[in-house]
Amino acid sequence: MDAPAPALAFEKHKHYIKNLDSKLSQESFEYWASEHLRISGMYWGLAAMDTMNALHEMEELDGNGRQRILELLKACQLPNGGIGGNEGHDAHLLYTLSAVQIMAMLDAMDTLDVNAIVNFVAGLQQEDGSFTGDEWGEVDTRFSYCALCCLALLKRLDAVNVDKAVEFIVSCKNFDGGFGSIPGAESHAAQIFCCVGALAIVGRLEHIDKDLLSWWLCERQLRNGGLNGRPEKLADVCYSWWVLSSLAIIGRLDWINHDKLKEFILSSQDLEGGGFSDRPGDMVDVFHTFFGIAGLSLIGHPGLTPVDPAFALCGRVLERLGVTWPKPQPAPAKAKAIE
Repeated sequence: MDAPAPALAFEKHKHYIKNLDSKLSQESFEYWASEHLRISGMYWGLAAMDTMNALHEMEELDGNGRQRILELLKACQLPNGGIGGNEGHDAHLLYTLSAVQIMAMLDAMDTLDVNAIVNFVAGLQQEDGSFTGDEWGEVDTRFSYCALCCLALLKRLDAVNVDKAVEFIVSCKNFDGGFGSIPGAESHAAQIFCCVGALAIVGRLEHIDKDLLSWWLCERQLRNGGLNGRPEKLADVCYSWWVLSSLAIIGRLDWINHDKLKEFILSSQDLEGGGFSDRPGDMVDVFHTFFGIAGLSLIGHPGLTPVDPAFALCGRVLERLGVTWPKPQPAPAKAKAIE
């Protein structure tokens, strides 16, 4: 008989996140290898703390945590309006969205030049409705999500052609109900979240075949309870978010076995140093820490505040901003993938 999964180690995870920028951490190879995505790392850490109802502990860190965070955001905004992953790095939609999400969490939406952000995002939309991530031209449905999510949080969806954006996303839908990164690309759980999330944000979920997509998503659950991103791949804690959020958006959250998934996520904790890894026994990182905690929130784990599945922010943040999206009624539950 398998040993029961450990409890969620709240204090260990909070300690891990609060020390990600400590002097000791700054001496590690991993700290400098991830320099280019510091802004997204801040978002993952702050969002995890907010989900654990501990965001104030980051704002009060060393007496000036909030000020340091906002000052870094300002230093990362470039003349073109976009935000880079760190000081001295090029602007990109990925980090621009992370910066806007951080401002939303800290109730500091006036920290950056919002009009410049809007112009940067709008300037990346292409004639076919897609978005490039930056000036170098890569197109990906991740960037469609980033653009629409960012503008929705800023209440400036009027700055882009939403109908064309939806048209491009729908062109990336596959025969299995899923979505790929570009038209013709294979379905992938993370890309599905980006497309489903974007369609939810702009109120266009009618373009999704909910039954077909729900079956593809629930089949991502493996015997160990974890979820993978596509067929024949290993389970990974981050897909606890990518898969669950998509199911939550279309009202099919009960199509997987919550208990087995919870066991997998909780078994991926580091009970000594805190944090979550991609799967049990691996090294932890802040990316998997947030998405593991967010996944637990989606299935109602005690002590966690609800995370909105479309915006990847706590629901109370969106309520404060007055931002919402039309949520479908849950469909009748199907047989669980793992019994």
